Amino acid sequence: MASDNQIVPVVLCGGTGSRLWPLSRDGYPKQFLRLLGEHSLLQDTLLRLREIPDIAAPILVSNEAHRFVVAEQAREIGCTPSTILLEPHARNTAPAAAVAALRARADGADPLLLVLPSDHLIRDRAAFAAAVMAAAKAAAAGEVATLGVVPTFPATGYGYIKAVPTGDGPVMTVKRFVEKPSLDQATDFLEEGNCYWNSGMFLFRASVYLDALQQFAPDILLASQQAVSRGKSDLDFCRLDPDAFAVCPSDSIDYAVMEHLRSARMVPLASDWSDVGSWDAVWKAADKTQDNNAAIGNVITHEARDCLVHASHRMVAVAGLDNVIVVETPDVVLVVHKNHAQDVKQLVEALRARGCPEATQHRQVYRPWGSYDSVDNGQRYQVKRISVKPGAKLSLQKHHHRAEHWVVVSGTAKVRRGDVEYLLTEDQSTYIPIGETHSLENPGRIPLELIEIQSGSYLGEDDIIRMADIYGRT
Repeated sequence: MASDNQIVPVVLCGGTGSRLWPLSRDGYPKQFLRLLGEHSLLQDTLLRLREIPDIAAPILVSNEAHRFVVAEQAREIGCTPSTILLEPHARNTAPAAAVAALRARADGADPLLLVLPSDHLIRDRAAFAAAVMAAAKAAAAGEVATLGVVPTFPATGYGYIKAVPTGDGPVMTVKRFVEKPSLDQATDFLEEGNCYWNSGMFLFRASVYLDALQQFAPDILLASQQAVSRGKSDLDFCRLDPDAFAVCPSDSIDYAVMEHLRSARMVPLASDWSDVGSWDAVWKAADKTQDNNAAIGNVITHEARDCLVHASHRMVAVAGLDNVIVVETPDVVLVVHKNHAQDVKQLVEALRARGCPEATQHRQVYRPWGSYDSVDNGQRYQVKRISVKPGAKLSLQKHHHRAEHWVVVSGTAKVRRGDVEYLLTEDQSTYIPIGETHSLENPGRIPLELIEIQSGSYLGEDDIIRMADIYGRT
């Protein structure tokens, strides 16, 4: 239970980041990617919080499809959330903050909530912590505060906040919010001063935010209250009621609350902040070679300048090109001029219109027990490389249209086929006929790696009939 003067982080883990396709896709979006270091953007967000004194355990808000990825990435860095709220539908930031505030108030406490996107880059953790603590003083006094980033160039992809000093240290009064401006407007903002990038980070007392919703967006509050009250606990997750949340209006905190307040507060954040919203933003944030190239992975360049080359699974060679972005994944290669980095979103929309699976799913698919990679497929067959984490277990299931042949590459597999259980080790294999009930478990201490060969008339993932599952999937 958090005290009333404690800061409870609310980390919003939704969003898809389609401008960072093909690395970011619906099935595994940008907040989970290790774009610029050993940690994902979500993990960097959680690690940043440790700079804030007496910080409480965070509330994470995620959609259902990514629940196990969120939980696993938090576990990897030793973070134990107070709860993980699962949204059955995407409804923007105002409802997400509302359900978190209701959850925080469930035990009678009224803490300060620090609402953060999970996909931003802030390298200066000390500056971030100082800005949060200054905003916390305003929030403790009943104000709604936001962090405004000190602009370093006339960006047209961000909203702006116009603010004036109050005489109370770094805390400023918000005069107005400005939508994404033209280049001329953004240039004027920098010249006149007291204009800041809208970071989408907020700090307020839970009750103050709920009262503001009651005044300015009562329909959001009502739907959120019903979604929480009818919600159900599931393992380490809290599932919001899907029917109640479905009718909730989709709106941002800015539109639903901030723009209606008479006296919102803002604290400047002087840091190398980025929302990492496109590949040119990744290039700006990445380390550079002497030719001003950002080379990530197995990359070689010659007579190339100002390029971003990202190789995931093989060598990528670039020669004689300037200001080009090249991103390689196992199933897609993207080549785009940096001046058209924002157009990647249009490519994704065109792929969606064609029904191409590459628009939304990677070849490697993550599951709560591990992952699988579809390395080959053809008429009536498919080959997957499967990795099962120690202690993890696939569901007890059967298939109506396919048989499976498993070959253990490394580790130990505990197999159930019908009523029989047995162990397989390296170089051993087994066969699962069509319609046979089966499950697979890793009882060892190292990852289980195996090759699965499927054969049959239909090989889709929806040909899985689950009888039992330790992860609560149906």
